[in-house]
Amino acid sequence: MTYCLAIKVDEGLVFASDSRTHAGVDYASVYSKMYRFDLHSDRMMVILAAGNLATTQALINLIRRDLENPGALYNLNTAAYLYDAASYIGGTSVRVQEQHASAMQRCGISGEASFILGGQIQGQPPEIYLIYPQGNYITASPENPYLQVGETKYGKPILDRIIAPATTLEDAARCALVSIDSTMRSNISVGPPIEIAIYRRDSFAIGHYLQLDYSSPLYASIQKQWAEGIRNAFSLLPRFEWE
Repeated sequence: MTYCLAIKVDEGLVFASDSRTHAGVDYASVYSKMYRFDLHSDRMMVILAAGNLATTQALINLIRRDLENPGALYNLNTAAYLYDAASYIGGTSVRVQEQHASAMQRCGISGEASFILGGQIQGQPPEIYLIYPQGNYITASPENPYLQVGETKYGKPILDRIIAPATTLEDAARCALVSIDSTMRSNISVGPPIEIAIYRRDSFAIGHYLQLDYSSPLYASIQKQWAEGIRNAFSLLPRFEWE
């Protein structure tokens, strides 16, 4: 299990992911689930991944191969719209899964993987897309300006309470950190390092990138102050009439 999320606000995009990967309860490894690419100066794209690691790595390798191959029929640099890139990623993911489907089924293992694509192409607004294992996808909306993959339920309440289109990029990034921290506290299959990337609208480059673990002063401070703030707010809740 893993947890990744992308947030879309008026100022730009925030990406966040954990780095823990499991192959059974007794084997855990650390793999980045955030992928960035060297693209033309008129575009920026980030992919977040959850699900089968082999499927994810095969997909990313194929995307990078197409970017490096002058003869490739299609790649992230030739996409006219971000949803075209989402279709390309979804179709490539399906082909990777189908290639090994029979062998995976015999072993009772799922080869499915889900992805979040976020970015901007010049002349268009920043966008984020959730790409399902079946290759189809959805986008965010002003009413739901974030997307999640993996272990989503523990980190969702803070996003629903805080995130809105007018939220600043920095507040959105803090909210993403709290969302992942809440998930890590409730599910041991999600763990550090936490990766955070912040993209400012029309910049076509990641402005800030952070990799945080339990010993990182920023993460430790946010974790401590959030926990204390919750306890303080709880202590101020109205009393029952018999108290």
